[in-house]
Amino acid sequence: MKILIIEDEKALAESMATYLSAEQYFCEFAETFDDAMYKAETFHYDCILLDLMLPGGDGMKILEALKADNKEDGVIIISAKGALEDKIRGLQIGADDYLSKPFHLPELAARIHSLIRRKSFGNNNLFRQNELTIDLLAKTVTVNDAKVVLTKKEYELLLYFISNKNRVVSKTALAEHLSGDVAGILDNYDFLYAHIKNLKKKLTEAGADNYLKTIYGTGYKWQS
Repeated sequence: MKILIIEDEKALAESMATYLSAEQYFCEFAETFDDAMYKAETFHYDCILLDLMLPGGDGMKILEALKADNKEDGVIIISAKGALEDKIRGLQIGADDYLSKPFHLPELAARIHSLIRRKSFGNNNLFRQNELTIDLLAKTVTVNDAKVVLTKKEYELLLYFISNKNRVVSKTALAEHLSGDVAGILDNYDFLYAHIKNLKKKLTEAGADNYLKTIYGTGYKWQS
């Protein structure tokens, strides 16, 4: 799961990233309004943590731009501006949640988990598809009740495929999800192919059906 941290307080941004990385989230940063606007409009994120007071502009305008573009990224506003009207305005524009500074990092992680669970997994902590079960809280995968050990990248890929089930996901989108905005400068997709191959092999050897289909020339699709 990929997170964009839009925050100009470097120490706070780094502390959030350190904590969330330990929770198996991939974190990117944006410190200015222009950088945040570019990343939010160009790439897809499972959750955007949005500070309202940024060098160069108002964070609320980023939220407005995302909603005008019909982007489905989850947004949690994180701001020292605790006025009721700011919370109401952000939620009315389309933010999913609002967290006032200062806050505890476990609460932030819980809010992110709740948002992603609600948006991608029907508000459930368990995803089941026939013999396959994913426990989102324990971050475990089982096939026929036997545990399948996945690397962090393989687990991220699996969740990304399932959250986009029955949709064709391009190789570019997958590369960006795993590697962030550096994906555009990579020479090839060999690293992506290796992760997908290993994921499919582990699931198949454990007894799972082949739900992950290759759409030649386009990308991949998880069939439910």
